[in-house]
Amino acid sequence: MNTSVGNTGRLLWAGLRALLVLTVVCGVLYPLAVTGVAQAVFPDKADGSEVRSGGRTVGSSLIGQSYTTKDGKPDLKWFQGRPQNGLGTNSVNTRYKLILSGATNLAGDNPELVAQVKKARAAVVADNSTPTYKVDPADIPADAVTSSGSGLDPAISPAYADLQVHRVAERNHLPVDRVRRLVDAHTDGRALGFIGEPTVNVLELNVALQQLTRNS
Repeated sequence: MNTSVGNTGRLLWAGLRALLVLTVVCGVLYPLAVTGVAQAVFPDKADGSEVRSGGRTVGSSLIGQSYTTKDGKPDLKWFQGRPQNGLGTNSVNTRYKLILSGATNLAGDNPELVAQVKKARAAVVADNSTPTYKVDPADIPADAVTSSGSGLDPAISPAYADLQVHRVAERNHLPVDRVRRLVDAHTDGRALGFIGEPTVNVLELNVALQQLTRNS
């Protein structure tokens, strides 16, 4: 009986020591080591890929955000990102909120999705047509009227950015060629030259646009 109790006590003590050691190694030392290496080698990514403007953090290059007026409608002086969860760009419900992350899960021929895409296409035409530039619905790229899988995509295609150039230039009283050069300067090519598609980070582009308007 005493031997049994003693063996149990030793097993419990061995288990407790293992718990303490693993807690220190896995819960303290390992996280500190990983954090230290990340801060030393990839400080920008380790801090959330923050985008700064005017001495303050304005967002992350990894997460899209909306540019709206006080009444919740798109502020058309800025470049706009993709719709979220299939909502059109003129919808007051279009928000880049983590709690709303996710795809629509609607099939391509779903009547609801078809209606959303048609509404979004009409909004793109109305929002981006100017007295000197008319948007052809046939030229609207898919990312202008559909959400990404997460609904939080921070980037748009160069085609969608270019479609917005005339509207942004007019709203900010800037030459069209100057705004187009700004888009070209913020267009990222394929990773390693062949992976993925060229993209334009909307937040970084709008930060550059803000700086341009201040200096104009």
